Amino acid sequence: MRFNFVVARRGASRAVLRVYKKGVVVLPKALREEAGIKEGEEVVAEVVGGAIVIRPLKPRVVDVSPEEVEEAVEEEKGEWDRRLDALGKEAGT
Repeated sequence: MRFNFVVARRGASRAVLRVYKKGVVVLPKALREEAGIKEGEEVVAEVVGGAIVIRPLKPRVVDVSPEEVEEAVEEEKGEWDRRLDALGKEAGT
């Protein structure tokens, strides 16, 4: 494997990478470190303006009480019950 690196201004690294069978691309250590991607972590890949952007998947942590979760689940359950009732009426049951 051969990687050609060019270090650009503002600390942004670049690398020329090869795409292997089944679309496998190896991200060099310098790029992973700069992006904060560690071994075993997941990344998100998306096409933005014709370019593939790969970024670390950093789930957001929110502070929610168990009571708030229970309330949200009950609201969702009620909504599904209403939908199922409406479907049952449409089907004539």
